[in-house]
Amino acid sequence: MAEGTTSPSAPPSPSPAGAPGPEGDSYLRRRALRRGSAGWLLLTGLGVAYVVSGDFSGWNIGLSKGGFGGLAVAALLMGAMYACLVFALAELSAILPTAGGGYGFARRALGPWGGFLTGTAILIEYILAPAAISIFIGDYVESLGLFGLESGWPVYLACFAVFIGIHLWGVGEALRFSLVVTAVAVAALLIFAVGAFTEFDASGLNDIPADPDAFGSSSWLPFGLLGIWAAFPFGMWFFLGVEGVPLAAEEAKDPVRSMPRALSISMGVLVLLAAVTFLAASGARGSAAIQEAGNPLVVALQGDGGPTALSRFVNYAGLAGLVASFFSLIYAGSRQLFALSRAGYLPRFLSLTSRRRAPYLGLLIPGAIGFALAAGTGNGARMLNIAVFGATISYALMALSHIVLRRREPQLHRPYRTPGGIATSSTALVLALSALVATFLVDREAAFTALAVYAVALAYFAFYSRHRLVAGAPEEEFAALARAEAELERS
Repeated sequence: MAEGTTSPSAPPSPSPAGAPGPEGDSYLRRRALRRGSAGWLLLTGLGVAYVVSGDFSGWNIGLSKGGFGGLAVAALLMGAMYACLVFALAELSAILPTAGGGYGFARRALGPWGGFLTGTAILIEYILAPAAISIFIGDYVESLGLFGLESGWPVYLACFAVFIGIHLWGVGEALRFSLVVTAVAVAALLIFAVGAFTEFDASGLNDIPADPDAFGSSSWLPFGLLGIWAAFPFGMWFFLGVEGVPLAAEEAKDPVRSMPRALSISMGVLVLLAAVTFLAASGARGSAAIQEAGNPLVVALQGDGGPTALSRFVNYAGLAGLVASFFSLIYAGSRQLFALSRAGYLPRFLSLTSRRRAPYLGLLIPGAIGFALAAGTGNGARMLNIAVFGATISYALMALSHIVLRRREPQLHRPYRTPGGIATSSTALVLALSALVATFLVDREAAFTALAVYAVALAYFAFYSRHRLVAGAPEEEFAALARAEAELERS
């Protein structure tokens, strides 16, 4: 189906004119994004950029929770969850190619409450994750001795100011910048793997001592079967964020075709990077040596001989990976905020766009919040754990949305269909719920903090914004179309 066309059951085109709501056509014209700015290649780069920093650090902490075997099983299960979820999202994004992404899918399937719950969970992920990554960027800048800077608020402020400035310049320029930085990081990971495999020793994989009191413990599962579950959140770090690609749908070229293609290729690249990075790093230096390292790839290469040319290169490339993820996550958060605001779920002024069609307040306000969190707490690990909690809730709700739409609206026009259908999205749902519970095993304070944020957001929606939704927003029109079709069928 060509871009901009509709079938009897297809969603309305999210053009600036739209179908006017009570606010009139001018409301949506002042909230229009630049369409046709991203083809499948830029979208694929965006999908990899969301995630690539997780290959450089973070995942290795899962070794301290489950050992090599436990983290390996956790990564396999989480990889399966993301693969199933990505296939489900490919179908949903072809049905409803708007900036709402997961909120829009859940809005159609689960109603306004489901849409708000999903959108809020996504916002928690995409506002907290950049704040955490800005701290990690500061740590890298300090460790590398760049410009004599130390990790602290000036570095965090520079990150937000410079990269939000690029986003304000325009989406096409922003995504091209992201693609270049991501390509550097991916190339560095592959070069790292080649160098690390020359030092590979299989005996180092299971060198973490087994806990004799843990049920089912062994050399491969030193913390027992429960260690697999505890390692779930760290297995997610190889893929966390790829689900954000549909948020670029309104700015994509032919999103009906390019979205499924970009999602599938992104996931394939991430699986490859996860496998080679995990195996090469653990085997080159040993699981015990890298399980608590802030820069596990560098530690894996250095051994006992100190820094090498390759380890220095990977260290700089790690900074590139962090920048790529930081940059792309800012983009994702701004588009989710834009869509929720445009539809009235959040204050409407947040969705206003500039002359260059950038949601400037949707970029500046989350950026200010992220900077304040980074400068005020300095706890990147805690913020990432909160982001993971929000992510798992959104995954479960998006998978459920796919199941509900397949069962309730089998006649809905689907330019792309998920392989395996409901069985695929049901697998994603079960694994997402398992990962949600696992977050309490890793960081209960982070989980309860996320729940508190959720409670405040739900109170705002219950008492205020649900009575002020914008009927002309694309995601709301799509839901209204479903109600109209259902009434026609009943009559």
